[in-house]
Amino acid sequence: MDADRLIAWDDELRRAHTRLRAALEATRSALDENTDAPDAASDLALFCIGFCSALDGHHLSEDRALFPALREEHPELGDVIDRLMQDHSMLAHLLGALRAAAEGGESAETIERHLDGVGAIMESHFRYEEREILAPLRALHLRASVPEALGPL
Repeated sequence: MDADRLIAWDDELRRAHTRLRAALEATRSALDENTDAPDAASDLALFCIGFCSALDGHHLSEDRALFPALREEHPELGDVIDRLMQDHSMLAHLLGALRAAAEGGESAETIERHLDGVGAIMESHFRYEEREILAPLRALHLRASVPEALGPL
């Protein structure tokens, strides 16, 4: 990474959220296309596992790199960051259940319920995060690459 590169962290966070929303929609599309074709279940499992890995990786990177830097520069955001990290923990649990359902060959209806739950919490989390921390992110000085701070999206 070029250490002198100025990163607009607010824009990068929005881009990450856009990519994750698209990944959720791609997973939903794979579910809609899940027919009795021989490889449909394994294709769906790949989409679910890929989405789960991307969202979980995004949150782990935020917890390790982005949030500590944000907390250091903006200690007044401690409660907000704590809530966001709590959301990450809840989403990790939901993603684990989704992954297990996909790998276990659960029905499309069961997987759809998991996707609905993850999607609802994910969207609520993203909106709260964008509302509460985008402005402070505009001025954040963080010496990290985008994947280190926001995950390998």
